[in-house]
Amino acid sequence: MALPEVILTVTALMVLLTDLVWMRQAPPRTRRLVAAAVTSLGCLVTMGFLGSLHERMALLDGMMVIDPLTQLVKQVLLVLTMGTAIISVECDFTDHVGEYYFLLALATVGMMFLVSAENLLMIFVSLELLSLCLYTMVGFNKRSPQSAEAALKYFLFGGMSAAFLLFGLSLVYGLSGSVQLSQVAARLQGPVLDPLLILAIVMVVAGLGFKIAAVPFHLWAPDTYQGAPTPVAAFIASGSKVASFVILAKVMLLGLAGAQGSAGWRQFAPGWFPILAIVAVLSMVLGNLAALAQTSVRRLLAYSAVAHAGYALLALLAGREHGMTALLYYVFTYALTALGAFAVVTVVQEQAGTENLSTFAGLARRAPLLAICMMVFMLSLAGIPPLAGFFGKFYVFASTVRAQPQSLGLLWLVVLALAMSTVSLYYYLQVLKQIFVVEAAPEVPIIQASPLSRAVIGLLALAVLVLGCLPQILLGNLADALRDARF
Repeated sequence: MALPEVILTVTALMVLLTDLVWMRQAPPRTRRLVAAAVTSLGCLVTMGFLGSLHERMALLDGMMVIDPLTQLVKQVLLVLTMGTAIISVECDFTDHVGEYYFLLALATVGMMFLVSAENLLMIFVSLELLSLCLYTMVGFNKRSPQSAEAALKYFLFGGMSAAFLLFGLSLVYGLSGSVQLSQVAARLQGPVLDPLLILAIVMVVAGLGFKIAAVPFHLWAPDTYQGAPTPVAAFIASGSKVASFVILAKVMLLGLAGAQGSAGWRQFAPGWFPILAIVAVLSMVLGNLAALAQTSVRRLLAYSAVAHAGYALLALLAGREHGMTALLYYVFTYALTALGAFAVVTVVQEQAGTENLSTFAGLARRAPLLAICMMVFMLSLAGIPPLAGFFGKFYVFASTVRAQPQSLGLLWLVVLALAMSTVSLYYYLQVLKQIFVVEAAPEVPIIQASPLSRAVIGLLALAVLVLGCLPQILLGNLADALRDARF
């Protein structure tokens, strides 16, 4: 059952061994290229084994559950890991190449265990494995004080969120007497919620809200996205976000299935629905308004990520029947878009030395392919058809309305989300204005992206376009996978 995770762990060790033993004297770019190749090969082999598993299997009281849905999520995570590994080739931020790619692969192992877990203990252990790898990767650029500061803030906020999560999970265990999510749900059923259960829900939302960068647990995100090495920020915005939303959905829809409450307009009832509704509202409003004032593209993408976390939470409020397909489609396509946007930022920052908005002035003439791809990513994040971001938002909003078709109780959330999406269009267009309208200074050099970078960025932009024009490619697989899932 754990063979894919074992293969990727062996890959991580092989990357470290190859770099330390055979590649230590090679040029830095060659070392990064070899490490990325070994990592990508390991991910491809792992995906091959994932494709061969089709039946549902459970191990040790939910410690590891294998079904078509978890296999699909793992494949997406491996694709995002390969993309991160490849864009890291062009980014010279460390001499410890083997150690960096080792941590990247190990973080992916943590995410794969995380999305397979239906056991409270395994969820916490997997989250900590992922988090410890990310804390270290954020501070990997020893030449940058910003990187060290970002790592320290990320670690401090992460440690606090882990404490909240552990306290909340311990309360859930104390109230239910079980660590297996389906058994927890069965034992917590009742007409009235225990006050301790409400406290546990708040603690769990605080702990997992940190992972998805939702308000008010987002304070680490802007500094981390700006100070971390750009490929690391891309990985946090893509792979980590996907895994975190999947486990949040599992905990809420499977483990706390009897404690939803209500978030309908004038129909509020105690449970995790109203808590997530408040978090979603704060995330959409603060994320979009704060992004308006940013002059750093990376900080802009950070606040954009906060806002998108709010949109995605609406799908959770739609419930399992209406919302899970919309949630997974949304986070998958958002992850691809965010990875592509950060890949463009990586190329520009490596050659220009900064990633301020003004740095992108005249990019359409300095690097036409990068400019076109960045336009695809920005417009997709804004929700403009026919890109994947448009259909993702449409499907999330539609599923939220359909969750209560008679009373339209969640319509107020959709109206607010539509208004905030309109606000977001302004700051995405500000980036495109710099790229296509503002003239670059005469002394600004041409951006020379490597063929490898151009290929990855182009493929990501093509994927965003295809998944927007033909969403059934992904939705069909999601529907089939969810048919056999337990939540």
